[in-house]
Amino acid sequence: MKTDELIGLLARDAGPVPARAGERRFAIALMVGVALALAWVQAAYGIRADLAAVMGTAAFWQKVAMPLSVAGTGLIVVFRLGHPGVRMGGWWLGVWLPVSLLWIWAAAVLWMAEPAARAPLVLGTTWRTCVFNVTATALPIGVALLWALRGLAPTRPALTGAAAGWLAGAVGACVYSLHCPEMAAPFVAIWYVLGMGLSAALGAVAGRRWLRW
Repeated sequence: MKTDELIGLLARDAGPVPARAGERRFAIALMVGVALALAWVQAAYGIRADLAAVMGTAAFWQKVAMPLSVAGTGLIVVFRLGHPGVRMGGWWLGVWLPVSLLWIWAAAVLWMAEPAARAPLVLGTTWRTCVFNVTATALPIGVALLWALRGLAPTRPALTGAAAGWLAGAVGACVYSLHCPEMAAPFVAIWYVLGMGLSAALGAVAGRRWLRW
């Protein structure tokens, strides 16, 4: 069979793709993923008893500013990676700039702190479990995003998977913050970012396997 005949045979029964099908898949993936992540945090760790009061403080919003910013730009990056030939432009900067600014802020906090206070600012009381907790919270979000991407046409599966994992890690960090008692910028700059990075690494492995077409 000639190539043209094969293409014609494959395309004969193909129908038009519904408008904004990709956007709907992403919306469904995020809603399901975030709902599962919230259920996981509630069941495994519990929501902070003082959450309502804490959410009224500037410290809480400074804590979640980085993952919220990464999530906003990361969603656009991941969606673009799911479409062949779409340029990233400056969107990659939005994925890394919030982290860089957080690191600068954390360094300034440590520099101004008394020497005896620096270790508690970095370690808090939950440093041993934070990376795992952020990654575990991100897991259902990452799986849902990979499902959404399988309905698109990513041409760089490992990179797309890593970006989806980074996005999932950012959203997972936001959800996990509803439990996490830590508020110091140095803590978030190290352990939250490591959790997001581990989620990105898992996403790269999963993407290489599941996003091929």
